[in-house]
Amino acid sequence: MIKIAVDAMGGDFAPKVVIEGAIQARKELGSDVAIILFGQEEIIKPVLASYGMSESIIPIVHADEVIGMEEHATSAIKSKQNSSIVKGIGAVAQGKVDVFASAGNTGAMMVGSVFILKTIEGVLRPGIAGFLPKEKGNCYRITLDVGANAECKPEVLAQFAEIGSIITKHLYKIDSPRVGLMNLGTEEGKGNTITQAAYSLIKENNRVNFIGNIEGRNVFDDTCDVIISDGFVGNVMLKMGESIYPFLKARGFVDEFVELFNWENVGGSPIVGINGNVVIGHGASNAKAIKNMIKVSLDLAKADLVNQIRNSLGK
Repeated sequence: MIKIAVDAMGGDFAPKVVIEGAIQARKELGSDVAIILFGQEEIIKPVLASYGMSESIIPIVHADEVIGMEEHATSAIKSKQNSSIVKGIGAVAQGKVDVFASAGNTGAMMVGSVFILKTIEGVLRPGIAGFLPKEKGNCYRITLDVGANAECKPEVLAQFAEIGSIITKHLYKIDSPRVGLMNLGTEEGKGNTITQAAYSLIKENNRVNFIGNIEGRNVFDDTCDVIISDGFVGNVMLKMGESIYPFLKARGFVDEFVELFNWENVGGSPIVGINGNVVIGHGASNAKAIKNMIKVSLDLAKADLVNQIRNSLGK
């Protein structure tokens, strides 16, 4: 039984759309998956009941407090120990659930994960892994980092290359994923001192199938399976990808590949490099996005990524 904890209070339209999304996921997932809502019980119960759903099917873990979207992350984690985010991440740490997912305060999710779950031994900096569309095969590729670390040392980028490879190998069953370093040009000497140093470090790692530098024009083609960048550049790529879908849809250009740009179909992004599975959803998530956040949480748990990263870095 895989247990997925969901923050019922997280997101711009919580708790209603979160509960609705959880109900949709419950109807589509098998009996070997449990969905548990964390949040204010007196608010969650009536909404569940309005959809004809009971606690016997989707249990509730009561949490008195809510961390708002605009609250300072560190202060909120320290002062609101009974919040849905702190209790949800704590449940992962205690082994009570396999994954915690929330569309709430991203900073609080990141800080809470590092404070409560701690970083995997050997990991220099945890990151957020994003999913960007790849045209060939109409599938997704891992992009790391997409927002946790606005600036990265070369050693961190080099380690992201290995972690991204591990995720791709076990999540998408690609034996030797191709890794590209986002840069100003494809030549080895391109970029600033950070990317130049990172290039040399990644190139030396025989556990990474490094294809060299890539450029912005390669973001959605089949040049590589993993894109490595700092969180500033990665977040720009991710948000740019999100902006494409509504423009194309409004003009009637929608097919299987274009649908990959709809962030509602992705659901969420995992925090990687910590001792547990934590998934961050989009703050503006609707019920469909919440449902898919739960589904991607299930995929991550099944891939056992935490242990895969721990074991690989231990070698």
